[in-house]
Amino acid sequence: MLVKPTLQKQILDLLTEMRTRTEISDADFAASLADIIDTYVKSATITIAAGIPVSTTGGPAAQTGSTTAPAVATIE
Repeated sequence: MLVKPTLQKQILDLLTEMRTRTEISDADFAASLADIIDTYVKSATITIAAGIPVSTTGGPAAQTGSTTAPAVATIE
């Protein structure tokens, strides 16, 4: 589940930490921010409901139907 306040806190912590450095590196900031965003996005849970129409195409194996049960997916 995406929790926006957690993302905000992590970004604020990064900004605070960057201000304490004697050597400021845009590359370090960009890498750390990218890691925070990557982790945040990958924490999402995607739920696919039952009953979504699906179909295949191409020849005698072409079929139509719908999903039969809910499913949960993650972002990798």
